[in-house]
Amino acid sequence: MRLEDAQPKAGSKRRRRRVGRGIAAGQGATCGFGMRGQKSRSGRPTRPGFEGGQLPLYRRIPKLKHFPIVNQKVFTVLNVSRLAELSAGSEVTMASLMDVGIITSNDGPLKILGNGELNVALTVKAAAFTQSAKAKIEAAGGTCEIVA
Repeated sequence: MRLEDAQPKAGSKRRRRRVGRGIAAGQGATCGFGMRGQKSRSGRPTRPGFEGGQLPLYRRIPKLKHFPIVNQKVFTVLNVSRLAELSAGSEVTMASLMDVGIITSNDGPLKILGNGELNVALTVKAAAFTQSAKAKIEAAGGTCEIVA
């Protein structure tokens, strides 16, 4: 078998359609595109997403501003630096923080963030911890407990 012997399969190669060459050719005058209208014009296909002049979907979407997150979790957030004010060995919960005055309002479950330094060993009970917050609390000799 040589490269010049390679032939396409019978019936796989079709003649190109010669449009606009008279009635006898089968695609004369209007070339199969009908009489009038946008789809009969030269250079005819409209671009993808075109909606006939109506503002298309891809341009409408940003005007809808923000799409709300369904069932978004809202936390009362607190940085590790605020926990440094507490005495060593104390238990930190949402209620104890409100009693001390570190947190003024309950905006949802307590989440501890890792900004700042902590030198005091504390037992912290919260709904969530960031990795850095957990590492800093445990490095100071404290413990982290996740409560529902």
